[in-house]
Amino acid sequence: MTPPKPETPARAASRRAKLLSKQKELVIVTGISGAGKASALKAFEDLGYHAVDNLPLELLLEFAELVGKSPELAKAAIVVDVREGSTLDRLPEILIGVRKLLPTRVVFLDAQDQVLVRRYSETRRPHPLGRSETVSRSIVEERQLLDPIRNVADTLIDTSTFNVHQLRAHILDRFGHEDQSKQLLVSCLSFGFKNGVPLDADMVFDVRFLPNPHFVPEFRKLTGLDPKVAAYVRKFPQTVEFLGKVTDLMLYLLPHYVQEGKSYLTVAFGCTGGQHRSVMMAEEMNKRLKKAGYQVKSVHRDMPR
Repeated sequence: MTPPKPETPARAASRRAKLLSKQKELVIVTGISGAGKASALKAFEDLGYHAVDNLPLELLLEFAELVGKSPELAKAAIVVDVREGSTLDRLPEILIGVRKLLPTRVVFLDAQDQVLVRRYSETRRPHPLGRSETVSRSIVEERQLLDPIRNVADTLIDTSTFNVHQLRAHILDRFGHEDQSKQLLVSCLSFGFKNGVPLDADMVFDVRFLPNPHFVPEFRKLTGLDPKVAAYVRKFPQTVEFLGKVTDLMLYLLPHYVQEGKSYLTVAFGCTGGQHRSVMMAEEMNKRLKKAGYQVKSVHRDMPR
């Protein structure tokens, strides 16, 4: 048996370079002003990303090339937003070139308009688009400017219900445990339609067609986490049929999402108040997907705490 040839320094360097390139990543943090981009960037910095705020777009390709070649920089996160001005329209085009240099994700932060207006009122800071318009009008204009970027985002995060600490925890939870296999994390989210549809939901299922436990006096103050409430919702034939069809759909879709490299998926179930039916559905889907071998967590946005 012929002994293996010793590895030359050139081959060893090439092997290390290939290994390093697989670990490289660039995250572009963008989104609506007031949605928490600065806090998100700090969270990425805590995860070991080299953080840069408001990098001029003209330097984005050069920066990506630097990260790709640098032995010290493995992962970087940068904020690009409406402060960039008119060149912001070029981001989708520039992104194509950047992704040829190293793996890149675009994280778009958003929040409901009334939440953004309240945040500006509390901080008394002017909107980046200027002082000549009201904050509400500036938000509308900013949404129009950022719409092309929102359409190319890989991840959308709705920060409407987050404070600074909750947003940081969300970023750490969502991006802090991903290995190189990009294992898919599924979030089963319950919500109430009366409080609005979650902006970051990838799929939304309306379960208001099911009988409402709210109208059963003994269940009114309970939630879908209570076994009695869950049993009440589960006893209807339409519940059983719906769960079966949604489970089949999810088990069909998830392998394809994994194959495409998606690392996070939010499946939302909505009822009227987000307390009974949607909570039970999110919990049940959590159990079924975990049984199928997927990494799953439950989030109940509007359930009383």
